[in-house]
Amino acid sequence: MQKRWIFNEDLDANAVNTLHEELGVSQTLAKLIHQKGINTYEEARTFFRPSLDQLHDPFLMKDMDKAVNRLTEGIANDENILVYGDYDVDGTTAVATFYGFLSKFYHKLEYYIPDRYKEGYGVSEEGIQYASQNGYSLIVTLDCGIKAVEMVALANEQGIDVIICDHHTPGEELPAAHAVLDPKQVDCDYPYKELSGCGVGFKLLQGFCIQSGVEIEELYQFLDLLAVSIASDIVPITGENRVLAYFGLKKLNQSPRPGLKALIDLCKGNRDLTISGIVFGIGPRINAAGRMDHAGSAVALLLAKDEDEANLLAEMVNNKNDARRDFDSNITEEAIQMISSNNDLTHAKSTVLYKEDWHKGVIGIVASRCIEKFYRPTVILTESNDKVTGSARSVDGFDVYAAISECSDLLDQFGGHMYAAGVTMSIENVAAFQKKFEEVVSRQITDEQLIPSLYVDTIIGLEEIDRKFFNIVNQMAPFGPQNMQPMFMAEQIQASNVKLLKDQHLKFTAKQEGTNVAYDAIGFGLGDYYDLVNCGLKFQMAFTIEENDFRGHKTLQLFVKDIKFDD
Repeated sequence: MQKRWIFNEDLDANAVNTLHEELGVSQTLAKLIHQKGINTYEEARTFFRPSLDQLHDPFLMKDMDKAVNRLTEGIANDENILVYGDYDVDGTTAVATFYGFLSKFYHKLEYYIPDRYKEGYGVSEEGIQYASQNGYSLIVTLDCGIKAVEMVALANEQGIDVIICDHHTPGEELPAAHAVLDPKQVDCDYPYKELSGCGVGFKLLQGFCIQSGVEIEELYQFLDLLAVSIASDIVPITGENRVLAYFGLKKLNQSPRPGLKALIDLCKGNRDLTISGIVFGIGPRINAAGRMDHAGSAVALLLAKDEDEANLLAEMVNNKNDARRDFDSNITEEAIQMISSNNDLTHAKSTVLYKEDWHKGVIGIVASRCIEKFYRPTVILTESNDKVTGSARSVDGFDVYAAISECSDLLDQFGGHMYAAGVTMSIENVAAFQKKFEEVVSRQITDEQLIPSLYVDTIIGLEEIDRKFFNIVNQMAPFGPQNMQPMFMAEQIQASNVKLLKDQHLKFTAKQEGTNVAYDAIGFGLGDYYDLVNCGLKFQMAFTIEENDFRGHKTLQLFVKDIKFDD
């Protein structure tokens, strides 16, 4: 698919020169640092030297004092406390963190994960009834609850207090909970708005530690779980999230808990885990538990105390992931065929597909796969409990949550973010939703948003790249949304030693006209360019710089993301 190269040209030349002089780095590196929102030496020091002291005071969050006081009171009064979390990675890591931490010194505690298929997303009536029937007087929701107006009212009727820890966009009416922790509330002054659901729960525990005098180091033992939530929920790797992810990755790579170690071993990686490694390796395996069965097994794995238990549970979760892959592959094939064989769907600005027997657990993945093939906002729907439920995914720059909001008259329920959302509706509303969603998207989306974007940070000469340059770039990690790995563009490139790997990947030696520098380069999925690259044509390439570790011999390698030939 043809990509649109977008160059980062929003630069303050004075700030770049200041960084160049004060940090003693090249102009290119100064430019990259400035593009991270850094303008001064002090800001650079804060960025390059993350510290847990940089975390914000949790009591800056609206209702934090109420939440901490109620949790402290519940423990002091020996109350039964139910930790209630969503069934995805963010929810299960949040539950494992909250339950795992509190259970170290308090035992009238249990966790509850709703069944994706019987109860659906969020706080369910079954969950409230379970709490009531088993004598729980306090529920802490994690990664859900911000829209649970009716369910919180039901809990209140049953004499159960609710503390909500959520990070999703609130609706017009907030639940009447004892405390609502969500930095996205319009009247919440918390300085960082992009925490994961696990992150909000972590802040509650941080507040609890401060007020109760519990050693904060005890809580920091759970940073590996928090890093998994931050990566898997695709939240920005900026500010507080970047600090938490930095130290969470450190723990993951040095001393992960048994459950995460078992998953890392299954992924068979031989290098340090990154945000990307979590997204494509650990995250899908944890998610598979709730997609294919009940997510309780994922929490049990994350809470496993020893290696034997962890390995056994990890194997079970991995088997569910293998089954998920089969469903995902088959349904994706079917969905792409439905679009390709229908002229109206092929030429639409959006995709809304419905089939009653598609597996509910993989429809979000299928939506993402359809976007890879047909780049446009996509909603995949299936039948569940006499309703139609669906997952929406979006393209760069388009707010799918806002588009779905405009169709709310056809929906029983909806929620989510700019790039991912969930919907529930009556079966008879599917056709009307399909039509209205297409109308809304057609009206709002630009032609440019329908072409995949590739963001290029700076043009570079290959002679500028060396080990020192790479090491400084690498210190900008962890990389992820809003702190992406720097993307470079080099011009006048000629290739030698060109090879086609597995009929789809391109490998070559890249040389730039006028220099003697050469680097090994690999372009995954760029095999179609083989003939043009091999015949000696000069081209431009967009790439990142990686380290290749082959049997202990480390070399720099260019990962080519796209190629363009001069007209």
